Amino acid sequence: MARLRRRACIALFLFTLFIFGTMMGLRTLKPSDGFSDLAPGLELAPFAERGERRSVSHEAISRPQVATSSDAKAPTPPVYYDLHIFYYMWYGNTHFEGKYLHWDHVMVPHWDPKISASYPKGRHSPPEDIGSSFYPELGPYSSRDPEVLEEHMNQLRAAAVGVLVLSWYPPGLADDNGEPSDSLVPFILDAAHRYAIKVAFHIQPYKGRDDHTVHENIKYIVDKYGSHAAFYKCKTSTGRSLPMFYIYDSYLTPPESWAKLFTQSGSHSLRNTPYDAVFIALLVEEGHKHDILSAGFNGMYTYFASNGFSFGSSHQNWKAIKAFCDSNNLMFIPSVGPGYIDTSIRPWNNHNTRNRVNGKYYETALQAALMVRPEIVSITSFNEWHEGTQIEKAVPKKTLTRLYLDYLPHQPNMYLELTRRWAEHFSKEKEQWLM
Repeated sequence: MARLRRRACIALFLFTLFIFGTMMGLRTLKPSDGFSDLAPGLELAPFAERGERRSVSHEAISRPQVATSSDAKAPTPPVYYDLHIFYYMWYGNTHFEGKYLHWDHVMVPHWDPKISASYPKGRHSPPEDIGSSFYPELGPYSSRDPEVLEEHMNQLRAAAVGVLVLSWYPPGLADDNGEPSDSLVPFILDAAHRYAIKVAFHIQPYKGRDDHTVHENIKYIVDKYGSHAAFYKCKTSTGRSLPMFYIYDSYLTPPESWAKLFTQSGSHSLRNTPYDAVFIALLVEEGHKHDILSAGFNGMYTYFASNGFSFGSSHQNWKAIKAFCDSNNLMFIPSVGPGYIDTSIRPWNNHNTRNRVNGKYYETALQAALMVRPEIVSITSFNEWHEGTQIEKAVPKKTLTRLYLDYLPHQPNMYLELTRRWAEHFSKEKEQWLM
């Protein structure tokens, strides 16, 4: 009997120990880090519980702008005009151009000859070997292909992106790896209009660009494309409806020169003329904030999708940048991206690679942008394949010499879907901020 009693006590003790251990284990489990592979709902609800909300910039869009049924071919779900995405029309292939453009991108040598000697040189050789670490579902396409353009608009619609920010060079000019493409603009505007998408312009640097040539660029764009239904204009708090221009590498021109164009007293000012607009400068270094202000720009964007690459692209600095912009009546447009890898064209630049981590890197950037309550968010990019920032559909591919990255275990539309879900949440949050 004593032996049975002893066994019963031991069993009871072990059972009690098991229950205690289980309860302690449950207590020590950490909650989710807030990220899921496809972010259903994006789990950003805590932002809705913040305290007093600061008012938006005086030049902000007054309400979240959404395509309605009155718009041409208004999509379901809607597109959001406070979500902008950088788009490139510099690609070509043998079918449309008789040769490959950009897909055969040169491998850029390092500026230090000793470092450069350790890395491969030459050009890529499409269609199997392209200047990208990912491979597009459409293959190495031409930006002139009407079917490609239609598919791109369909993908942008699926992502709920309302404004395509078109990388633009003046007529007759192009980057080192492309050809002039201004003749494509009417086709892009027409295609965008069919999907209720608007088009803004991203003015690229070119030889001799200064305040005088940009003055002519703005006049040309407004005169030629400004009356198109897809030409993007944002409504300011003063009731004016103005175009928006992003100016890439704006810091290459002295602020004193820009001031001649963008300040009221400038010698050839665009202010209060038919060519007035919202002009957005690129913020790279911290000191550029004051240059942008004195130059007369309306705001700043950060472009680069590599967190930590520059002062402007570092998420941890966005709160301070937004505060500076708010206090100086400037618009802050943070740029978010799904990742960054440009080693297919800059093989020595792997230290700036930012892995996608199945979408978590993108979600981190989206959360960082939402925390500063911006009027507009820009996405880098729809199709900058060279730098691996694209959200366009990509597919797995392996050749004898290349193994491309992909979106597995997710589908090719993963980043389009993620963008759409976040866009919907951003719009709901913004409605609360403006109440």
